[in-house]
Amino acid sequence: MKAILLLCLALLSPITAAELRVSTGFDGGSATIEAIDSAKREIRIRPGGDPARGWACWWFVRIEGLGAGEQATLVLHGSERTTRNNGQDTGKPLSQDWAMPIAAAVSDDGKTWRQTGLGTRGTDRISYPLEGTGGPLWVAWGPPFTPRETDALIAEATQARPDLVHPFTLAETREGRSVRALRIAAAGDAKTKPAVWIHARQHAWESGSSWVARGFVDWLFSDAAEAKGLREQAEIVIVPIMDVDRVVTGDGGKEAAPHDHNRDWSDTPHYPEVAGAQQRMKAYAAEGRLAVFLDLHNPASRDLRPFFFVGPPELLSDTARANRERFLSLAAGHLTGPLALDPKPRVTGANYHPLWRRISGQWVNDHGNEHTLAACLETSWNTRHSTTDGYRTVGRQLGEALAAYLAPPAP
Repeated sequence: MKAILLLCLALLSPITAAELRVSTGFDGGSATIEAIDSAKREIRIRPGGDPARGWACWWFVRIEGLGAGEQATLVLHGSERTTRNNGQDTGKPLSQDWAMPIAAAVSDDGKTWRQTGLGTRGTDRISYPLEGTGGPLWVAWGPPFTPRETDALIAEATQARPDLVHPFTLAETREGRSVRALRIAAAGDAKTKPAVWIHARQHAWESGSSWVARGFVDWLFSDAAEAKGLREQAEIVIVPIMDVDRVVTGDGGKEAAPHDHNRDWSDTPHYPEVAGAQQRMKAYAAEGRLAVFLDLHNPASRDLRPFFFVGPPELLSDTARANRERFLSLAAGHLTGPLALDPKPRVTGANYHPLWRRISGQWVNDHGNEHTLAACLETSWNTRHSTTDGYRTVGRQLGEALAAYLAPPAP
């Protein structure tokens, strides 16, 4: 009888849960691991990164030890470290809202991303539900896009259209990494074609902007008649990641010391990649054909619709001002959802930032041609549509708007 009782107790006892392990030792990986409770299947973290290298809002971890179908919880707290803003240490932490999307990005292979269930928000935390697959689980602030994704995009584009795609290295970063880009130019006299420059990730944590760039490239090489017309008519440069260093190290990038990439557009840039972009765009302007500059970003947590930032209209020529109004109207007609554009742009001027004259769009306005269009697209990251598919849809729609803008007038 005693033996039978012991056997029954053994059968009723819960199986010891496997130990949970959390790591960040990969490109883009970043977090402060507060606690791992394998018994409760709970992991507590804060955003990682060095505040001197940008806002501490990005986080990206790999979790091991979860069985297939097993439930767990990732609890995220805001950073406790003081943050920089307007070029100075504020003496207080960054608002936790920047780090806490309504749902986290999750992947079984580190390549294909989906969203978790909605997080449960507390006063100083948010808890994301996880479900194991039996293998590693990658979880992040948003769908990561690292130099690996840039390399894959360039390889796919080159294989698909070797006659059009011309990969190049824009610059070597201050830390010795390559800033890779692609130039799309059809056969013919490129010197007579309008030049289009699109780049993303001047702020490293804004990963959705790189996925918008990816969606634009996917559309550009599609069979759509508008895409065919644009790639034959224009010379197009796409830089998927500008701040490669901080993307790789998992830092925020925005307000990094001495300043971030989008406050570096002066006559003496700190970052080689900014200098490289300036040099190439100056060459296009010297040829009289710098037609479009688009800077891709992600905005604040409460900005639930994409919108454009533009420079003060009074600093533009009549031609440039009319061009901008026409493009914004076309964009509103094409970016219709699920991430639908707010048709009212916001203006970056003296009240926006003390270094506003050194923001990329204003630099292009000051150094471009009379007809040059410069704008910054901010794509919302804190919605159920802020996924790789949602971002890529914005990229496609942006391409359609651009094609309409540059299309030759009807005879």
